[in-house]
Amino acid sequence: MNLVQQIINGIVLGHGYALIAVGWTVLLGVARLVNFGHGQIYMIAAFVTWWSMAGMGLPYPVAIAFAMLAGLLIGLVMQAAMLRLTFAQDLVSIMIVTLGFGHMMRGIAGLVFGGQPQVLETPLTYLDFEIAGAWVTAQDLAVIGVSIAAFLLLHFGLERGSLGRTARMVAEDPKLAQLAGIDVRRVYFAVFAFEGAAVALAAAMVAPRTPILTSIGFEEVIITFVVVVLGGIGSVAGSYLAGLGLGIFTALFGGFVSPAYATTAAFGVLILVLVLRPSGLAMRAGGR
Repeated sequence: MNLVQQIINGIVLGHGYALIAVGWTVLLGVARLVNFGHGQIYMIAAFVTWWSMAGMGLPYPVAIAFAMLAGLLIGLVMQAAMLRLTFAQDLVSIMIVTLGFGHMMRGIAGLVFGGQPQVLETPLTYLDFEIAGAWVTAQDLAVIGVSIAAFLLLHFGLERGSLGRTARMVAEDPKLAQLAGIDVRRVYFAVFAFEGAAVALAAAMVAPRTPILTSIGFEEVIITFVVVVLGGIGSVAGSYLAGLGLGIFTALFGGFVSPAYATTAAFGVLILVLVLRPSGLAMRAGGR
C-alpha cells in the first residue's frame, strides 16, 4: 500500500468533508439552528449537476451554478415553511421538520432521477498528475482549492464582517435583535439560503469522485455533524482542520486496517477528542 497515495487521498477526502460542512458551520455554529435535510440537499444538488451536464449538455461551471441555485431555493423553501419555529428557537421541532424535508427530497429525487446510480464526469476527472509516485486528478485539486477558498471567505466574512455579528445577535435573542432594528426574518432566510448554496457547491465538486445515489445524503449528514462538532461548534478554522484530519485518518485507516470500520473508528476519535477537550479543536484552530 502506497503511503503517499493514501495521504493524498486523505487530504482530498478531508477537504471534501470540510467543504460539505461549510453550510452547517454557519447554520449550527453562528445561527444556532439545525438542518437534518443537509445531506439530502447535497444529494439533490449532485443529481442536478449530473442532469445539467448529461441531460442538457451544459458546461461544468454552468452546471455548478444550476446546482447552487437549486440548493439556495431549497434552503429558502425550508426556511419559509418553518419560520415560526425558527423565531421560537424550537430546535426539536426544527429537527423533526428538516428530517421530514430530507425524506421528501429523497422520495422526489427517486421519482425524478430514478433509482439507478449515476456517475458525474467532468473535464477535470480526465486530467491526472503524478506526485511522488502517487496520482491525483484535476478534480481532486479543484476540491482542495475550492474548499480552501470557501473557508477563507467564510472566516473573513464571519469574523471581520458585519454579517457574522448580525447573525450572532439574532441567534442570541431574536426578539431583542428585532427591537434593535435588525430584520431577523431576512437574516434567517439568508442563513438557510447560504447553507443550501454551500452544500450544493460541495456536491458539485465532490460528487464526481463517487456514484450518485438517492441514499447518499445520510452519510453526508453524519460526516458534517462529526466535522462541525469535532472542530468546535462555531469555529471556522476548527471545522476546516477537523475535516482535513478526519479525511486523512479515514484514508489511512481504510487503507491499512479496513475500510469497513473506518466510520466506526472516526466516531471513536470523535468521542476521545470530546472527552479530552469538550470544546473540540476550536481553541487550537484559532476559532472564536
